[in-house]
Amino acid sequence: MAIHYILYALEKQVHMKEHVFEAAGISGLAEKKVKVVVITTVMLTFISYWRAAAIVLSDLASSAYYALGIAEKAVGQSAPWFIIFVIFFAYGIRAVYIESSSMFVRGGVYKVVHEAMGETAAKFSVSALIFDYLITAPISAVSAGQYIAGLVNSLFHYTGTNIVVPPNTVAVVTAILIEFYFWRKNLIGIEESSEKALRILQITAVLAFMLFAWSLATVLIRGAQLPPLSVRVSNDALGLLAHVNWVRTVGAIGVLVGMGHSILAVSGEETLGQVYREIEAPKLRNLKKAAFIIFIFSFIFTGMNSLFASMIVPQSELLGEYNDNVLSGLAMHLEGPHVVLLALQGFVVFVGFLILAGAVNTAIIGANSVMNRVAEDGILHEWFRKPHSRYGTTYRMIHTLVILQLAIIIFSKGNVYLLGEAYAFGVVWSFIMKALAMIVLRHKDKSPREWRVPPNVRIGNYELPIGLGFVFVVLLSLGIVNLFTKPIATEGGVGFTIVLYIVFAISERANKKIAEARNPELERFNVYAQSNLTAEAIGCKHPERKLVAVRAPNRLMHLVQCLKESDPEKVDIIVATAKVLSDRENASVNGTVGIHEEELFTQVIKVAEKEGKGVLPIVIPTNNAAYAIAHTAAQIGANEVFLGTSERYPAEFQLQQFALYWGMVQADESHHIVVRTIGPKGELRYEI
Repeated sequence: MAIHYILYALEKQVHMKEHVFEAAGISGLAEKKVKVVVITTVMLTFISYWRAAAIVLSDLASSAYYALGIAEKAVGQSAPWFIIFVIFFAYGIRAVYIESSSMFVRGGVYKVVHEAMGETAAKFSVSALIFDYLITAPISAVSAGQYIAGLVNSLFHYTGTNIVVPPNTVAVVTAILIEFYFWRKNLIGIEESSEKALRILQITAVLAFMLFAWSLATVLIRGAQLPPLSVRVSNDALGLLAHVNWVRTVGAIGVLVGMGHSILAVSGEETLGQVYREIEAPKLRNLKKAAFIIFIFSFIFTGMNSLFASMIVPQSELLGEYNDNVLSGLAMHLEGPHVVLLALQGFVVFVGFLILAGAVNTAIIGANSVMNRVAEDGILHEWFRKPHSRYGTTYRMIHTLVILQLAIIIFSKGNVYLLGEAYAFGVVWSFIMKALAMIVLRHKDKSPREWRVPPNVRIGNYELPIGLGFVFVVLLSLGIVNLFTKPIATEGGVGFTIVLYIVFAISERANKKIAEARNPELERFNVYAQSNLTAEAIGCKHPERKLVAVRAPNRLMHLVQCLKESDPEKVDIIVATAKVLSDRENASVNGTVGIHEEELFTQVIKVAEKEGKGVLPIVIPTNNAAYAIAHTAAQIGANEVFLGTSERYPAEFQLQQFALYWGMVQADESHHIVVRTIGPKGELRYEI
C-alpha cells in the first residue's frame, strides 16, 4: 500500500504538494526559506606529501645553516661525520613517528605518551616539546640575521668601505621582523602557510644542487682531504664533565657527546607527526613519501654540504668569522672569480633567509598543533581554543606562542650557540618520551597496525621490537649525556618544563567544572547562519556533489564509504544533520549548535581527517528530518545521497520515504539522483 501511495504521489506531485506538506507535519515550510547553519571547524584543509615535507624541511633543512658551526666548536673537524650519522639515525626516529601516526591520526608526542603512560608523563613530555618549538623559531630567525649581517659586511669589505655592522644586533632585528611576518600568515591558516613552505623548498633545492655540484668540482680541481674520524671533545662541549678525567678515555662517551652536539640536524621530526592530520589521502603512503623526501634532502643539503665545508673552508675561519654563517663561508671558498662567489654568497643568504624564516613558520604551526591537542583534554582553558572569526585558526594560542618566541629572541641577544645549546634539550627528550611510549604501546595495545618499525622478532606470542628498542636506547643515552654536557640546556629546559607543567596542572584544576560539563575531546567550531540554502552559500566548489546525512557519532559507515570513493579534486562532500525543532513554525537558529551536533561533527571531522579528505558540515533546522535531507539535496544540486541504516526502519522504507519527499521538492524531472543506504549488513541503491 505504501509503495502505491509513493508512486501515486510522484505522478501527482504538483497537484498533491500542499496536501502532502500538511500530512507530513511541515505546514508552512513551502513558503519559508529553510535556514541552514554552516559549520567551519578549526582545521580541515589537506595538503600533499610535498607540502608536508616542505613544512618539516623548513625546520630540518634550516639546521644546515648553523648545525656545523655549533658542532665544530664542540668536537672539532670530525663534526660533519657526526652530522651525517645523525641524519641517518633520524630515519629511525622518523620511523617511530610513522608507526605512531598509523595508530593515531593526531599522533604527536602528547597523544602517544598519554595513551601509553598516562597524563603526568604526557604533561612533562609536551612541556619539553613546547620548549623545543619555542627555541626553534628564535634560533632560525637569529641565524637568518647572522647571514644577512655577514653578507653586508662582505659587500662593505669588497667595496673598500670601512664599515662593519654588528652581527648580533642585525640578527635580533631581523628575527623580530620574521616573527611578525609569520605571525600574520599563521592567522590566515595552514594552507597558505604550506604553500609558501613549498615554494621555499623548491628554491632551496636549487641552492642545494648548486652547492653540492660546485663543491664537488672544487674538490676535484684543488684536491682535499676528508675530515678526521677521531673525536676531540673540547672542555666547553663536556660541560660539567670537563674535570672528570676518565671520561675522555671512554670512546663511547665521546661519540655520544659528538652526537649530542649534532642532534640539531634532526630537529623537526615532531612536526611530521603534527602535520599528518593535514596530509591528503592515501595518508600513510603519502607520509612515507614525505619521510623519504625529507631524508634525501637533509642528507644532501645538511650532511654533504657540512662535509664539503669542513674540507674546503679553513678550520680557523670555520671557528671564527664563518662560525655563525657556515654556508656563506663555503660559498666564498669555492673555485671561481671573487665577484661570482660574492653573488653566490648573496644567493646563499637569500635562500637562507627564506628557509630559516620558514623554520619560524614551522615552529608556530607545530607549537599551535600541540597546544590545541593539550587544550582538547581540558589542560588549557577553552579561551585559548576560540577560532578566529574569519580564518578559523586558534589565534589566541598563536599570539601567546609568538610573544614568548619574541621574548627569547630579545633575551638571547643574537647568540646562535647559546640558543643551540638550549634547543637540544627539547629535541632529545621529546624523542625519548615518544620512543618509550611506542615500546609500551607494543605490549599494551595489541590491535593491528598498518605499519611497524622494523625489525621485529617474534618468539611465541611475544614480539621483540628490536628497531624501536635500538632507537630508544640511543636517544636515552644522548639525553643522559646532554644533561651533564649542556648545563645551559639542562637549567633552561628543566626549569621551563617544570614551570609549564605547573601551569598545566593549575589550568586543569581551574577547568575541572568545564571539563565535567563538556566533553574535552570536542572540536571547536565557528557557526554561520545562512538564509539561502544553495551550493555557493555552503561553500561548494565543484560541479559534482554528494550529500551524506548523519545523525549518530557511532554510525558513520556510510560517510567512510563516501570518502573512500570520492576524489576531493572533483567532488564536494556535504555532511548534513537535521536539527528537529520543537516549534513547527520556527526554522531559524540563534547562531549556535547543541552538544549533540558538536559531538556528531567532532567525530565527522576525525573520520574526514583519517581519510585525508575535506567535508562541508551543515546543520539544517527543520521539523521533519527526512524532508529536510531531500530538500537540501535538491537545493544544492546533489548527484548522490548517502543514508545510514536506521535501527527503527528497514533500508527499503528509508529509500521509499526519500523518493516521496524528492518528488515533492524536485520539479525538474531531468535531475536524477542516486540514493544509497549503507550499513553493517550491506547496501541498497536506488536511482530516482
